[in-house]
Amino acid sequence: IQQQRKGGGTLGTIKNIATPDNIMRGFTGAAVREGLWTCGYLSIPPIVRRSLRENFPDKFDSDTKARVPAALLGGLFACYLTQPFDTIKTCMQGDIERKTYGSFLDTAKKLHAESGLTAFYRGATFRYGRMVCAVFMMDALQSAIGPLLYPEAFK
Repeated sequence: IQQQRKGGGTLGTIKNIATPDNIMRGFTGAAVREGLWTCGYLSIPPIVRRSLRENFPDKFDSDTKARVPAALLGGLFACYLTQPFDTIKTCMQGDIERKTYGSFLDTAKKLHAESGLTAFYRGATFRYGRMVCAVFMMDALQSAIGPLLYPEAFK
């Protein structure tokens, strides 16, 4: 983010921002976002796929057919639960000088004061589309590679 905002080379940017005060800036938002995102792409699609195949076997007679709605729901979960944390994290990392945004909680309060709850969902529609594609691909990859890595679990 800082290199995009200020220009310069990679090493120079790292040298300027890799200080003890800055290195963990936005970590809370990133940690929560990654935890929820992992739940969204690892747990939701297999559950939805299995449910669709069991409850609507005529319509969803293969994992491939059930994968699209599973990815839509997994992406929805992952996107809209993680978006507020990602927005806060991005604001904090973009304002490394702390001119506008302070701590995680200060940033959340400032965003809410500016635009209410909608402030936390800026860019969510585009992010949702991107996440659905990612969830679809990771679910397909998990289905293909899982049995190769853990054959005992797929007997």
